Amino acid sequence: MKCGLLGRKLGHSYSPQIHSLLGDYSYTLFEKEPEKLEDFLKRGDFTGLNVTIPYKKAVIPYCSQLSDTARTVGAVNTVVRRPDGTLIGHNSDYFGFAAMLGYGGFSVSGKKVLVLGSGGASNTAVAVLNAQGAETVVISRTGENNYQNLSRHADAAIIVNSTPVGMYPNTGVSPIDLTHFPKLEGVLDLIYNPGMTRLLLDAQKRHIKYQNGLYMLVAQAKESAQWFTGQNISDDKIENIYRKLRSETENIVLIGMPGCGKSTVGAALSRITGKPLLDADRCLEDCFGRSIPEIFATEGESAFRRMETQTLGSLGKGSGKIIATGGGCVTRRENEDLLRQNGKIFYLQRPLSLLETAGRPLSQRFRLEEMFARRHPLYQQFADYTVDNTGTPLETARKIMEILENEP
Repeated sequence: MKCGLLGRKLGHSYSPQIHSLLGDYSYTLFEKEPEKLEDFLKRGDFTGLNVTIPYKKAVIPYCSQLSDTARTVGAVNTVVRRPDGTLIGHNSDYFGFAAMLGYGGFSVSGKKVLVLGSGGASNTAVAVLNAQGAETVVISRTGENNYQNLSRHADAAIIVNSTPVGMYPNTGVSPIDLTHFPKLEGVLDLIYNPGMTRLLLDAQKRHIKYQNGLYMLVAQAKESAQWFTGQNISDDKIENIYRKLRSETENIVLIGMPGCGKSTVGAALSRITGKPLLDADRCLEDCFGRSIPEIFATEGESAFRRMETQTLGSLGKGSGKIIATGGGCVTRRENEDLLRQNGKIFYLQRPLSLLETAGRPLSQRFRLEEMFARRHPLYQQFADYTVDNTGTPLETARKIMEILENEP
C-alpha cells in the first residue's frame, strides 16, 4: 500500500511521522507543480493520498465520487484509488477540526467566529462551526468582509486562522492585530509549524485561550488512515500520537546567567532525548566567522546583540532541538518570541559564587551581582519554568524532563 501527502511545497511535514504510527503502509511526500497535477492524479503510483495547500479544491474534478462530507465542505484532503483505478475523495479535516475544537475546550454555539481565509481549510472550518451553531464570518482579501473593514467585527468572540500566514519558514508575522477585538476569548490557528505562530503568541500575551493545528493534523490523519486501510482506529490514538509528536518536535531552550551550566545541562538533555544540542554562541560565531570576544572588541555589544537576535531567529524556528542560549539574550525583548515559537524556555538558577567567568566579556567587565540584579527579572519574564541547577547536570536535566512529561 503506497500512500502520501500531495502538495506544492511541503517543507518540514510531520505527516510521515504520524502515519508511521497509524498503519503498516509507506507514506511519501509528493511535491507537484500545478501543471503536473493532472498526470499525477491519473497515472501516479499511489493507493491513498492526503492533500494540502493549494490542491484541496483542485483535486475534486479528478474524483469520480465524493463522500458526503467532502461534498458538504467543497474541499478534499483524502483521496483513495479504488480497484478499478477511479478516485474517491473525502474530507477528514472536518473530523480533525471538530476534534481540535473539543480538545481545546472551545464552545462556539451562538458566538461570532471570524475565519481568516477562503480556501479549502476555511470551507472545512466554516462547515464545522456552522454545524455547532456559530455565527461564522469569512474574512478574505477581496470579499465583502475583508482585512480593511475588520472594525465591523470587533465583537468577535473567536478567531480561526486558516491561511498560511505565519507558517514555517516565514514565521514571525500575523494576519491580524488582536488589539482590535476587545471581546475575544479564543484563537485557533490551523498552522502547526511553528507551534506558536505570531498570532498565538499575541493571544498568549493577552491571556486568551489558544490552540495550534497539531491536534487537528493528528486527528484528520487518523481518519485518513481508516480510509486508506479500511480498518477502524481507536480515537485514543489521537492524543497519544499528539503528545509524542509534540514532545519530539518541541525545542528545549535554556536561559540563565553566564556560566550557570546551560551547555552542560543541555548536553545531558541531549543524551536523554536524542535531540541535538545547539549552542547559540557557537552558532553565532560559525555564522559570522568571528569569536564573541573579537566581536565585542571590534564592534561593541550592540552589534553583537543584533547578530544574536538573527541567530536566535534561525534557531527558534527549527524544531526538535536543545538550545543553550547566551546569558544576555534576555536583554532584547524580541528574542523571547523567537525562542518561544517552537520551544519551552527553562531558566537555570545557580548561586553566583559557582558561576564561571573565564572567557566571558561582560562577566569580567561588570560585577556579577549587578548583572544578576538587572537580568533576573528578565529571565523570569522569558521563562516558562525555573529550575535550580545546584546538583549534577544529569540531575537538572531529569528535573526538566519531569516537568515536560507532566505538562497538560
